[in-house]
Amino acid sequence: MPSTAPASYARRVERVWYFAYGSNMQTATFCGRRGIEFARAMPARAAGWRLAVDKPPLLPIGESFATIVPDAKANVLGVLYDVSMRALRAIDFSEGVLIGNYERRVISVAPLADDGASLEAFTLVSERRDPSLSPSTRYMALLIDGALEHGLPAEYVEFLRAIPARAESGLATALRPLLDGAMELTKPRK
Repeated sequence: MPSTAPASYARRVERVWYFAYGSNMQTATFCGRRGIEFARAMPARAAGWRLAVDKPPLLPIGESFATIVPDAKANVLGVLYDVSMRALRAIDFSEGVLIGNYERRVISVAPLADDGASLEAFTLVSERRDPSLSPSTRYMALLIDGALEHGLPAEYVEFLRAIPARAESGLATALRPLLDGAMELTKPRK
């Protein structure tokens, strides 16, 4: 199982690969809401991982979010972004890595368009799971939009569309302006 990246590695490089499998696949979320800039993006596959959409949120809003879990027989598709270390730290901050919402990991990822050569990329995972939760239709629309935007295979888009989702909770809708304001404050400043 991949380990967390040593801090010394992160200090020696200026640009890194970040693998997004959830709402960060959508450019409007990644660049707009989170304020992350990237040099390039490409569809990619992480073998030995499976998408799970049962991660509880930090605030109990009755919905779930995405994570990936080890599964030797599975593949998860997503978007591989070339980002700066500063951007990676901003991703960590906006995703709650510092408070345990996710954990940054290094995993092996292969771009879909290349010859299958793998490279190391940072991603975010969580061991927090709650099978009683479902994602909202709003959240799943972000994943589907990102998958379509970056040209993930039609079969994967259909897989995402088939994930059971529920209407966004009233609490999530009510908290959105507060969360959007907080996200605005976490955006990297130029």
